Amino acid sequence: MCGGTRGIGRAVAEELARRGASVIVFARDAAAMDRVCAELPGSGHAWLAADFHDNEAVRSGAAAEVRDRGPIQILINNTGGPPGGPIADAAPEAFVAAFRAHLVNNQILAQTLIPGMTAGGYGRIVNIVSTSVREPIAGLGVSNTVRAAVAGWAKTLAGELARFGITVNNVLPGYTKTGRLDAIIAGRAAAAGRSAEELAREIAAQIPAGRFAEAWEVAAAVGFLASPAAGYITGTSLPVDGGRIAAL
Repeated sequence: MCGGTRGIGRAVAEELARRGASVIVFARDAAAMDRVCAELPGSGHAWLAADFHDNEAVRSGAAAEVRDRGPIQILINNTGGPPGGPIADAAPEAFVAAFRAHLVNNQILAQTLIPGMTAGGYGRIVNIVSTSVREPIAGLGVSNTVRAAVAGWAKTLAGELARFGITVNNVLPGYTKTGRLDAIIAGRAAAAGRSAEELAREIAAQIPAGRFAEAWEVAAAVGFLASPAAGYITGTSLPVDGGRIAAL
């Protein structure tokens, strides 16, 4: 479970633990991961520390975990998004950094875990991405670009792995109550000289459901896609967005 110490990532860790999984939380903050593991329901939980801007640390950490614990059947790719801003103003290096933190790490983790999934005839790879896969979000130029690359990667991988009993799917959260959403709204409000509370109400009013999602609602979708019940669903991008995406 990548990025499982807060927000959607923590909610997913809790959902999987409630479903009976032994969860390995993979993030940077050892103290935070230790607290999360202690609070998760069930048993057998562990944590693994690495900076996701360091691809080799991710590779070596995941490989050591498989070597020590054996095959891992569920991979949840979840990494914090890059800083916001217009795409025309983004430095080329920002795209490279985001690509490495997201798609390259996804590839490293998948390659590390796929052999065990294949041997066991069961695997679930779920990528927590963004609704920008369907409709780019203004002011998130680098994120829009990299998220779309992840979706293309996942669709391709799904076609290659389906015959081994391994599914690959994306969950596309809409506006969800997390620290990242608070930061995005605060930044936009400051730029426009408005209050964050006023802007949040305005954004929520544009969503058919009339509200932001709770993190557990996104986690419920991830939990289903990681379960045996979702064995015939692969290569999909599932929005959890309160109806915000206008496209079919």
